[in-house]
Amino acid sequence: MTRPWPPNLAGQMALLIALALFVAQAINFGLVLRDRIEFRLSQATRPVATRIADALDREAHGGRPLTADRGRVRRLPADPIRRIGNAGNESHPEVAAELRRQLADQGVTVGRIDTGLQPSTLDDDSDRDNRRRAGIRRGERDGATLLIAVEQPGRGWLTITAPWPQPGARLLFALLSQTAILYIIVLLPVLWIVRRLSRPLRDLRVAAERFRPGEPGAPMPAEGPDDVAALIAAFNALRLRVTGMLDEKDRMLGAIGHDLRTPLAALRVRIESVEDDTDRAKMIDTVAEMNRTLDDILSLARLGRPSEPPTDVDLAALVDAVVEDFRDIGSDVSFVEADRLRMRLRPSLMRRAVRNLIENAVKYGVSAEVRVEAGAKTVAIVVADQGPGIPEDRMGDVFDAFTRLESSRNRETGGIGLGLALARAIVREAGGEIRLVNRAPSDQAGGGLDAIIELPR
Repeated sequence: MTRPWPPNLAGQMALLIALALFVAQAINFGLVLRDRIEFRLSQATRPVATRIADALDREAHGGRPLTADRGRVRRLPADPIRRIGNAGNESHPEVAAELRRQLADQGVTVGRIDTGLQPSTLDDDSDRDNRRRAGIRRGERDGATLLIAVEQPGRGWLTITAPWPQPGARLLFALLSQTAILYIIVLLPVLWIVRRLSRPLRDLRVAAERFRPGEPGAPMPAEGPDDVAALIAAFNALRLRVTGMLDEKDRMLGAIGHDLRTPLAALRVRIESVEDDTDRAKMIDTVAEMNRTLDDILSLARLGRPSEPPTDVDLAALVDAVVEDFRDIGSDVSFVEADRLRMRLRPSLMRRAVRNLIENAVKYGVSAEVRVEAGAKTVAIVVADQGPGIPEDRMGDVFDAFTRLESSRNRETGGIGLGLALARAIVREAGGEIRLVNRAPSDQAGGGLDAIIELPR
């Protein structure tokens, strides 16, 4: 799904400001356009109404009578707009309505009012003569002119011309230029300011993503506005507290491990004095299992702060060495030869993760086949067994600590439920993931389960 907002603060602020400027300019354009229309209407009607009223007043008081061949206001026996013809005569009823209102304000009663917009070019001689008789002057014929005919009931028609400004690209160009100037003057400085304000937040996010307990690092400088500086200072203090708590946890785990291993070692010595070989063997196995359980618990608890640094290793050789350890103790484990594959990881932890998967495969699936598959972006370590698999609804449960699908309490058929949890924690700490996939019985391998470790290259 596409994100509707830019991912960073500067982009979001820029988008909001750009939208606000666009809406403001759209409103401004509407207001200017409305004023332009009102101005053009007033320019066309107000002088016409004044001239018609003045001409009728002069004529009524014995002045020069209105004729058809001279004067700004002329009297014709018929509607001149109909005589000129329909070509190019664009009617403007809003002009007629406004002119009727203004004439009524001046006490002039009229009948019908017709308007016709004359084109800027003259087509033929007859059309030129008609427009001349209608009273359109030579200079007015060179541009857009509005011919107005006002009916005086019983006395003919009064005609007059008025200029009609044509809407052009000049107004739109002016508004676009104004918008561009606003964007340059307002948007660019705001973007620069927002980027400066958001840089400490961006650095804080990067520092939080890169934070690893136990790794030394200088505290972030408290920059930016007061709120942002206070947030950075709180993050620095939080990092110190987290590191201190983890150090205390490591010391506590070390003390626990020492306190538990000491009595186990003493118990192992005392076991040697047991005369019954069967009982002695069972006791030794129990102590060994307790030591392995203690190692798993301590390893899982300390995984967030591994003491082993990442190094470049041959992953194929590492997995082959783990498989060889199982073959030495008689387990049915095979390795599919693979090319050398250089990876940067913590080798001891990765060996433990692979060992835990192979142990589960041998314990529940009788045998295991291990292979390393290199892809373009990831590397997969696949441990395939021949067991019954895992129910699909329990796939996620097996990774929970101390969870066993085998319900009996026999340690020969199930451990304490830490193997897969520890393996997944190790792989995730390396940036990878573990997947469990049941193979169908119809596959060439005859069914079973694939435990797959995926690591980024």
